[in-house]
Amino acid sequence: MFSRYVAIGDSLTEGLGDDPWPGDVPRGWADRLAQHLTDQAGHPVHYANLAVRGQKAAQVRATQLPAALAAAPDLVTVTAGMNDLMRPKVDIDAVGDDLDHMAQSLTDRDIVTVLVPLPDMTGLLPIGARLKGRVDALNAVLADVAGRRGAVLAPLPPRAVFGQPEAWSSDRLHLSPLGHTRFALAMLHTLGLPTTSAWDEPLVPGAKPPAVQRVAGEVRWWAGFAGPWIGRRLRGRSSGDGRTGKRLALEPWAMDE
Repeated sequence: MFSRYVAIGDSLTEGLGDDPWPGDVPRGWADRLAQHLTDQAGHPVHYANLAVRGQKAAQVRATQLPAALAAAPDLVTVTAGMNDLMRPKVDIDAVGDDLDHMAQSLTDRDIVTVLVPLPDMTGLLPIGARLKGRVDALNAVLADVAGRRGAVLAPLPPRAVFGQPEAWSSDRLHLSPLGHTRFALAMLHTLGLPTTSAWDEPLVPGAKPPAVQRVAGEVRWWAGFAGPWIGRRLRGRSSGDGRTGKRLALEPWAMDE
């Protein structure tokens, strides 16, 4: 059983899209995993979440990895790479080098290290199909890194769950509360720990909205989410600028924090 858990990565690990804690602090699958670990241990596990939205793999390596190593955890989860793939140009080899360095640095210290593959966003994002080649390439890199460094590779997110709109928030970039719940269960499965329900049980698709509503939804998405994202890229800005992780100290987890 794990007692010292550190989560590093991007907005997926920060918890965007989930129901927030008081004070509008993101909840997310990593918080949910900390609660599951606490429940199974019978006492609070120590938990830190250093993830910052918008960070690319090189930033996670430079700003989060040193703090994670200093905390002397027995478990680290890593989500990184999607923000690299979303850029107009990406160097998959460079991203792979960053992931390899993080995995080696952690496993060399006998820390159980979980690497998380990226989901296929085809059908979820207008650019999802265009991203698929990049996603597949980076997932192959993650599998290679995990095999060489002795890290644990989480299973590929199944389309029957994470390919469904119900698993995603309205911005289509971050998991919904249901998606975060399933993701936490997937991580328990990855760690070989018991789960209270099947993490990969297919989601029941909701009713398909009429064409007019779908078009209106696309317009709202471009105006409310894609437009601001593109604007930040053009200005050389990121949603994570000036932010730090939400839980920097490795402290006992309490669900009512």
